Amino acid sequence: MTVFVTVADEGGFAPAARRLRLSAPAVTRAVADLESHLGVMLLQRTTRSVRLTDAGAAFLQDARRLLAELAEAEDRVTGANAQPRGHLVITAPALFGRLHVMPGILEFLQRYPETSVTALFLDRVVNMLEEGVDVGVRIGEMPDSSLRARTVGEVRRVICAAPDYLQRNGTPTKPADLADHATITATGLTPGMEWRFGSPGSEQVVRLQSRLAVTTNDAAVEAALQGFGIVRLLSYQVAHEVASGRLVCVLAAFEPPPQPVSVVHNEGRRASAKVRAMVDLLAARLMGDASLQTARKA
Repeated sequence: MTVFVTVADEGGFAPAARRLRLSAPAVTRAVADLESHLGVMLLQRTTRSVRLTDAGAAFLQDARRLLAELAEAEDRVTGANAQPRGHLVITAPALFGRLHVMPGILEFLQRYPETSVTALFLDRVVNMLEEGVDVGVRIGEMPDSSLRARTVGEVRRVICAAPDYLQRNGTPTKPADLADHATITATGLTPGMEWRFGSPGSEQVVRLQSRLAVTTNDAAVEAALQGFGIVRLLSYQVAHEVASGRLVCVLAAFEPPPQPVSVVHNEGRRASAKVRAMVDLLAARLMGDASLQTARKA
């Protein structure tokens, strides 16, 4: 089952063999033996790709659950203080992951040499159960779910621009002034052309025709740094640029309430040693990060 899950995660026999440190023929035989035992085909093989069959997709979820339960049983036997070991899959928003989660992952791997990590830094909400993710970082209010969440900080939606842009074009003093400015839209964060200000129930909605729309927050930050226009992002995404004075926040009085940052996992009270260790390490690092303990700073 471990070999089958790894092939499904890696999308092929060769990369699965490298991750498991087995030969490719050994991986192929293991999956073939599992299919023979079950009497169904789990994977469709072509010369270019490996894909799950319908039966394989259903069995993958059960295999993940059974392997997690086995690891939990081993963890209970060896004790709560067992050394973390095994593979972890972690997800976070792309830029947040690079800036704030990757340093924690590297510390984790250095601290626990019997572990390995796959990091999924994606600007979409990952279904942790279906995609086999152990630990995630979420920004925003958590919907009702089975995930256990630990709030570790908060971020704000901020409006900012380069000082030279504001010198050339003036500083907006109210949301309606944005109609007279060049704006940059990061479509991964704010689909559409509406920017909302204030609290729910007393919101102001400004509809904009942005001159520049980009698909990544990194690109939006760079355009703002080049003095092209005004951008709206989350505070952590521009914390370094604001602290250095390369970007200036405007319209702070109209900001919506901050959004929580949470570390989440789905293993319940009896999380494995590796999950507990990662959650504790990330929580400690993020709670100690001043840029995520924002309240309302300019």
